[in-house]
Amino acid sequence: MLASLAALLAYVVTRLTPNLQTVYKSTNNSMATERTFIAVKPDGVQRNLSGEIIKRFENKGFKLVAMKLVMSTEEQLKQHYADLSALPFFPGLVKFMSSGPILAMCWEGTNVVKTARIMMGETKPFDSKPGTIRGDYCIEVGRNIIHGSDSVESANKEIALWFKPEELLSWTQATQAWIYE
Repeated sequence: MLASLAALLAYVVTRLTPNLQTVYKSTNNSMATERTFIAVKPDGVQRNLSGEIIKRFENKGFKLVAMKLVMSTEEQLKQHYADLSALPFFPGLVKFMSSGPILAMCWEGTNVVKTARIMMGETKPFDSKPGTIRGDYCIEVGRNIIHGSDSVESANKEIALWFKPEELLSWTQATQAWIYE
């Protein structure tokens, strides 16, 4: 079912999406709205946690602007994790991330990068608080089910790596007035 939802979303996105800037002002012009890249890693997809993760971001009030289920190549992953390439765990990380499907997403909202990091919890699940995604669903650092951009700059690079501009949907969320002042 998740694959069908991803295929439908991809179809809608490619048919209805104008090209937009990654960061722009919200409609009330009081705060900058930003975008972040979130990925459910192969362990999260295999454990059927994608829906729960999407639910948490939607319930928070963030807007989904792109999503696709992909089998990533080692080359794409090496580019994505280039900042970690000198570390001893890098080859295993790339191998693990290419071992199964990844649910790649772009979310939008005020302070979404920082808030997403808090919602995810610490990289090491045993340091994560209950109520966070990793605190609730993870035990091992090598199986921490989710990736999220650590800065707006990283988000812009990661979004550009995983999505074509025409895959980023611009739409008005019906609940926007109930979420933002």
